[in-house]
Amino acid sequence: MRANSARDGACPRWPVAFVLVFLLAVATTGAQVPAGVPEDVGLSAKRLERVGEMIQRAIDTKQISGAVSVVARRGRVAHFEARGLKDIEANAPMRKDTIFPIASMTKPVTAVAVLMLVEEGKARLSDPVSRFIPEFKHTKVAIPRSDAGAEEGDIYTVPAKREITVHDLITHTSGLGSFGAAGEATARIAPRDLTGTVADWAAALGGVPLDFQPGTRWAYSGLAGIDTLGHIVEVASGLTFDEFLRLRVFEPLGMKDTAFNVPEDKRQRVVTLYVRTPDGLEPRPALPEWLATTTLHGGGGGLWSTAEDYLQFAQMLVNGGELNGTRLLGSRTVELMGSNHVGDLYEKAGAVGMGFGLAVDVVLDGVAARGDHRSTGSFGWVGAFGTSYWVDPREDLTAVLMVQTPGGPLRADFQNAVMQAIVD
Repeated sequence: MRANSARDGACPRWPVAFVLVFLLAVATTGAQVPAGVPEDVGLSAKRLERVGEMIQRAIDTKQISGAVSVVARRGRVAHFEARGLKDIEANAPMRKDTIFPIASMTKPVTAVAVLMLVEEGKARLSDPVSRFIPEFKHTKVAIPRSDAGAEEGDIYTVPAKREITVHDLITHTSGLGSFGAAGEATARIAPRDLTGTVADWAAALGGVPLDFQPGTRWAYSGLAGIDTLGHIVEVASGLTFDEFLRLRVFEPLGMKDTAFNVPEDKRQRVVTLYVRTPDGLEPRPALPEWLATTTLHGGGGGLWSTAEDYLQFAQMLVNGGELNGTRLLGSRTVELMGSNHVGDLYEKAGAVGMGFGLAVDVVLDGVAARGDHRSTGSFGWVGAFGTSYWVDPREDLTAVLMVQTPGGPLRADFQNAVMQAIVD
């Protein structure tokens, strides 16, 4: 049937009810990942109900105040649900479009930005950081003092055996700002100025000693290392980091609610953060200092997002770098991202059965990784306030959990509830 157009001089005579349903669908559907029937993608609708039941138990026992959960398989959303409250004091219900601070779930986004530039030949994982930030040219390593009279935190420095690389930063093997021997020196030499920019901070970080020789250990660099990657993206691309993410990642993937700063007209959708106390859940007294900035947009944390938005990002990864005709990465690059890059260093840090890829953890042995219910080959990461996601290439599955209270068994329970719903 030929579509009507302005040249036809007539409008189609559709029933009013159909027009209303169509308009409602357009108004409420923003996801690039379409909805599907669970059984059509190898999931049990009945068993998926256990995801909501698990979350409701956590709400009833005051472990969390609410959550948004979404599960997709074979490119179709099979479960998308909001439960509980986003604000207890206001009795405001959790909504599917609630905006969360995703903290370290920013890091995999940063990794994708870096890998896009690697694919374009503008950066290499093997590049020394000093190629982009000259202050990193002559890095030192901190050694704790053990001589008589030395106090805790006293150090001396020795030259680094080699320069730290982009690969060191993205795998947390650089020793930069990883809360080790150089912790006090790092805070003194390169304080994180919340009114400055990531360029300012990255330059200052070039002058701090490392916690260990590059590549010899895995130690989480919560902000310094991956924030520095954000500035490398700026230097290599010619865009500010937030502009790069908006133009090259968020807008192409339809991530309409993901940004470093929440616009005023969306503030009413922002979740209230809670901490557990002996008296129940209480609001956090304030945002953590590292998040309370509107100018320092680094790669380590700081993004705000929704479950639906982050699903677009995760689905792009499980699709091998593409979502609905928009390709950010080649499939082999995504495989590289989700492969173990650190040998046994992550296991030596305490993660049995696990490896570490490019800003994501990787399940090397789903049996040995006790307490983790993801399949071997799955990869993902978490945020400091309780959010988490993973992609499972073998099962063609991705799942996102957004909560506003960290800690507890919820993440593992969510993994279990999702995986037990697979029935093919």
